[in-house]
Parts: sequence; C-alpha cells; structure tokens
Amino acid sequence: MKRLHIGLADRGYDILIGSGLLDSLGRLIADVRTPSKAVVLTDDHIWSLYGDRLTAALGDLPHRVLVLPHGEQTKCAEVYAQALSFCAQNQLTRTDMLIAFGGGVIGDLGGFVAATYMRGIDFVQVPTTLLAQVDSSVGGKTAIDLPEGKNLVGAFWQPVLVVADLDLLQTLPSREQAGGMAEVIKYGAIFDSALFAKLEAHPTWETLTPILDEIVYACCDWKRQVVERDERDTGDRMLLNFGHTFGHAIEAHGRYTDYIHGEGVALGMVLAAKAGIRLGVTPVGTDDRLESLCDSFGLPMTDRFPAAALTAHLALDKKRAGSALRLVLLRAIGEGYVHSLPVDEVLSLAEDIGDAN
Repeated sequence: MKRLHIGLADRGYDILIGSGLLDSLGRLIADVRTPSKAVVLTDDHIWSLYGDRLTAALGDLPHRVLVLPHGEQTKCAEVYAQALSFCAQNQLTRTDMLIAFGGGVIGDLGGFVAATYMRGIDFVQVPTTLLAQVDSSVGGKTAIDLPEGKNLVGAFWQPVLVVADLDLLQTLPSREQAGGMAEVIKYGAIFDSALFAKLEAHPTWETLTPILDEIVYACCDWKRQVVERDERDTGDRMLLNFGHTFGHAIEAHGRYTDYIHGEGVALGMVLAAKAGIRLGVTPVGTDDRLESLCDSFGLPMTDRFPAAALTAHLALDKKRAGSALRLVLLRAIGEGYVHSLPVDEVLSLAEDIGDAN
C-alpha cells in the first residue's frame, strides 16, 4: 500500500493507494475516526458489484445505504435534496459520517452533501473509477450541476480519508477506463513531461496495468502539491482545469449524456492546445501529440462540434473573472499556465476552433 498525506493543518488527511483495500475499509476508517453510524452514498452499478463486500468491510459500524442511478444526471439539485433527506431520516449527526462509494459523480455529490448537512460532517472518499482515484476524490472540491452548466453549485470540503483500491479498476467498462486516462494524460500535459512520455511508452490499458500503482500515485502526488499551495482554487490549482473549459462546454452541449466527463476533457485538451497554437504560445504539433495519446487509450477524437457547442456555455465557466476568462494553455508538454483573455476573445477563438475542428 502507498500512502500520501495532504498537509492542510487541521484538515489534512491520507490518500491510501493499493490492492484489496476495500475489504479493510472499516479498520482504515477506525484509524482516523470513530463514528456512531454512517450513511453510504453509492450508485446502482457499483452497489451491484461490490455492495456485499462493502457491507462486510464495515463490520460493526451501523450504516444505511442510498443507492442512486449511475450517470452525470444524478449530480443534480433534486438528488442532492433526496440525499440530505436520507441523512436526516436516518438521524445522522455531526459525530457521524458519510461514505461516498463510487466514481466522480458520487464523490462530488456525496462531498457536497457532507459539506452542507448540519453545516458539515465527516466524509470518506472510496473512489471506484480511475478518474476519481487520480483526480476528483482528492482536494475537497464538491459540487452538483445546473441545467446552465457543470459544477456551478458546490463547496470546498475536504474528506477525512481517501481509500483507492486499484483492484476495483479492473471491472471498469472500457469507456470508463478511457475516461479516467484523460485525467492522467492531463497531469502529464500540465506538470510532468516524463509522465507523459511514460504514457506514450505504455499506450494501452493492458500495457499500463502493471504500473498502475505508480501512475495513480504520481497523479495524486501532483494534486497533493497543488492543493497544499492553493486549496481554494485561486492560483496554481486552476492548472488542473486544463481541457475542462472546452470539455465542460462539450458535456453541457450534449446534456451530459453524449459524453462522459473524461471524454469531454480529452476533446477539451486537444481544443485548448489548438487555441494555444492559434495564439502563438503553444508549439505547433502539441495538439497532434495529445490527440494521438488520447486516441491510443480509446478516447473519442473524431467528433466534430459546431461553434455553438463551445460558445453557448463558456460565458458561465467558473474560471471567469468579470469580463475575462482564464484558459489553461501549454507552453510545452509538461508546462501548463493560466492565460487570461476577454470573454469576447475567448468566444471568438472558440468559434474559430469549433469551425475548424
């Protein structure tokens, strides 16, 4: 088992990475907290695969389980209210705990419930997808979507523990495996050219599996460094949104059903590289290198979008500051930076890229 500590004073916590950790979950929780009871938030797909194991792993800890439909549509105000009511109906108190057992959707939703129920209760992230293990379960960003855009309502609320069992990734559908790889590629693109090159040397899920523990650890360690410097997303942490500005627009345009999050991010990274090339700040060919690596892991790279797919949702992007929008671009593979442009210029740039894509 590998262990990383997120150093945030009284909000610090460990990320545990390894195989077979799910079966030790009750003991691992007891090492950091002693709740009287817990609510488990999960989805129907994960519960059908691992529900019995989770129940056994929690042992003597009394718990109730809310099983929700899988998919991005679950991350909405109506389900959020349902989850809050479930906590109240089961008399959860501030000395109890919420366990988010699922992928990014369950982690984001569960974290927001924990952040706001009784003004904040402890929660544990048990991420079951690659995307959640390397990115969304770490760092305390929690949110739900609105019809107008993704992650527009949320809070910063750190978990007390993250338990990433790598064995759970082997039952992921190939589409979810690919979606998670988009976030892995992102870390290499913005921070770590050596990681990017390692992915190019292991360009399929099968060849990457033997070193998956190294990959997950490397991504979590990069996120640890960023979160410790910028917990509230006002500086360096914005770099983690590489590909997300365009990617969220693509997801929203598809009403969160046409593309899963990682697919949107993959397409968004390539579009961001194209934007950087048009602005003269990104080396020519960077978009091709990104596209080739994403394609090798099965991410959709042939899709084309009308300009409206990009511009209709960009004005509500969370990285907007007044009349400017902050794009994450690349000076090179391994060197991301934040580039601020007037919103009108971003929309015009998006139209050009969309029409040319």
